[in-house]
Amino acid sequence: MLDLTVITEATIAVPNKPYRARHFIAGAYCNSADGAVSERISPSHGVVASISAKGGAAEAEAAIAAARTAFDDGRWSDVPARARAKVLNKVADLIEANVERLALIETMETGKPISQSRGECGGAADLWRYAASLARTSHGDSHNTLGKDILAVVTKEPIGVVSIITPWNFPFWILSQKLPFALAAGCTCVVKPSEITPSTTAMLAEFLIEAGLPKGVCNIVLGAGNPIGSLMSTHSDVDMITFTGSTGVGKIISQAAANTLKKVALELGGKNPQVVFSDADLDQAADAIAFGVYFNVGQCCNSSSRIIVHEDIAKDLVERVVALTRHVRFGNPLHPDTQVGAIVTPEHNGSIDAHVRAAVRAGATLRLGGAPMVVDGLGQQFYQPTILTGVTAEMPIASSEVFGPVLTVLTFRTMDEAIALTNGTTYGLSAGVWSENVHTCLEFSRRAQAGTVWTNTWMDGFPELAFGGVKQSGQGREIGSYGYDEFLEVKSHVLRIGRTRAPWVKTPSA
Repeated sequence: MLDLTVITEATIAVPNKPYRARHFIAGAYCNSADGAVSERISPSHGVVASISAKGGAAEAEAAIAAARTAFDDGRWSDVPARARAKVLNKVADLIEANVERLALIETMETGKPISQSRGECGGAADLWRYAASLARTSHGDSHNTLGKDILAVVTKEPIGVVSIITPWNFPFWILSQKLPFALAAGCTCVVKPSEITPSTTAMLAEFLIEAGLPKGVCNIVLGAGNPIGSLMSTHSDVDMITFTGSTGVGKIISQAAANTLKKVALELGGKNPQVVFSDADLDQAADAIAFGVYFNVGQCCNSSSRIIVHEDIAKDLVERVVALTRHVRFGNPLHPDTQVGAIVTPEHNGSIDAHVRAAVRAGATLRLGGAPMVVDGLGQQFYQPTILTGVTAEMPIASSEVFGPVLTVLTFRTMDEAIALTNGTTYGLSAGVWSENVHTCLEFSRRAQAGTVWTNTWMDGFPELAFGGVKQSGQGREIGSYGYDEFLEVKSHVLRIGRTRAPWVKTPSA
């Protein structure tokens, strides 16, 4: 065992029975037609955390049909925006009133610390409220300079039925980056959470009912990507799909959606750098690096899994990160002081370890960690915090998304070298720059190929700011007004005033 701060005890009891999750279709809960269920074993505690209905084609078809009917009859899209906003704000209130219930089941299913689950689930209410504000303030525009006999109006209309597929790493937060914005726009939805972490999404159905959302406007189907996700991506009654997950699956979804030319929005993987220049505040940078790589055990698309540091300060900065790592509190996620919990599945734990071993074989130096980690009383579905130095751009670890608590360290001498390393992957989700020189920060920010660039900070986010990537990190944006606009179609209305149009066909009488 490394010399780490490990927490084995808990201050919150493991639930005495698993959560039971069912589909929510056309305003009603239901089990699968064939009675199939799936169990989720808690990665941190080894007990059955939840038992969920396991849907198939029948449930997916029913959910899509319910959403299609609800959209076409206008029960949601035709109501005034203030009425939609009222429902969304009520959902936000109910989320805040149920944070403890949501957080506990999320921790049991994901293995993340209870304090983090509380922050994500409670913080999601702000996304719902911001989406509600957009519903009321969204507008088109008008053009009255096209000639004295022409008036044109541009309006925004809901795109229609939206398929929403969410991942296991931030199940409630990422759902809240999508669903309230689609609902605010007037769309109807079919939601499929990851089969690994279905429960907080299933629990949301309670809040939708209590808030007064009309039946069929939001439908939740539980189960695997095949066949549910496949049908949600290909069905002709679906107008748009929004997906968060791996780049590989995102490519499959794009291909599947191509036959019907439905709109696709994707938030995918990342290999995100924090670039540290020689004049940076190293204490601040080291703390942000530790946060960026260990938050959610590195199982985060925004994980700062690589640092690109100036040669003059590389040794000093690595020593600071190693020292801080020994004070990060790993272990039992049901203790409020725990900062880093369990890896989501044994298979993923093995995948992380395989990446690290391959990097060492390729010539990287293992500065810290590098193996599964045993926490007394909880087993070994944990992974040691790992730091790899001596990494070069040619090594697979420098460009592959490990999705674990693994930090790779690369070095540079010049701005051009730093930019080349930053942009030298297929990803482009986020990046960070550390320098006390504003000119350095601005130049880096403008040249970095990333959807978000943080300056002297890491992973500060706000509902007002759009989120998404470039290159193979995705397409489209989430949250903010740009994320809201993803769920709208633009229509131009051209009106001729009076009988002023000259005839195109010349007749004898003319």
